[in-house]
Amino acid sequence: MRVIAGKYRSRTLRSLKGQALRPTSDRLRETLFNILGPAVAGATFVDLYAGTGAVGIEALSRGACTAIFVEQHAPASVLIRRNLESLGIGGEAEILVMDVLRGIERLEARHVHAQFIFLDPPYAAAEEYEGVLEFLGESPLVAPGGLVIAEHLRKRALPERSGELELARVVEQGDTALSFYRLALAA
Repeated sequence: MRVIAGKYRSRTLRSLKGQALRPTSDRLRETLFNILGPAVAGATFVDLYAGTGAVGIEALSRGACTAIFVEQHAPASVLIRRNLESLGIGGEAEILVMDVLRGIERLEARHVHAQFIFLDPPYAAAEEYEGVLEFLGESPLVAPGGLVIAEHLRKRALPERSGELELARVVEQGDTALSFYRLALAA
C-alpha cells in the first residue's frame, strides 16, 4: 500500500497482517481523491474507522491542514501512529483511540467543523453506517459545503437521506462503492 499523490507520493504505508483490517485499495483512494480534487487543500479531514490511516494520510499528502483519525482497535491505532511517524507527520494529525460514535461526539463538543468526513466501517456492520450517518446528519461537525463519504459494498445501498444529509453521488468500482453525502439545501 502506498500514498498515491502529493507531498508523500509513492511512500509505502504499513498494514496489519491477517484479516484484522481491510484497507481502502490504492485504486479506490485514487478515485476518491480525483473526485475531491483541489478542495482537499487546506481542509479538515476526518477519517473514521481509520484502520491503517491511509485515507487521512492521503488527504494530508494532498494538502489538508488537519487529519483526525478515529480508530478503536488498539493495534490499528499504533499502526496509524507508526505510518504518520514514518512520513514525519506531526501536529497536523490527531488520533482518537475510541469508538467512532464517541469520537465524533467528542469532535462535535470541541466545535470541529470538517470539510470531509470519510467512513469505512466493517462492511458487515450495517448498524455502524446507519448510526454514524444519523449522527452526522444532525451534527454541526459537517461544515457547510462539506462532504461525508462512505465506502461500502456495491450491493449494499445506503439511505438516500439521513437527517440533513442527502445522497448526492454514488461511484462504483469493482465490488465497492463510495457514497457521497452533502448537507441538504434549506427550502
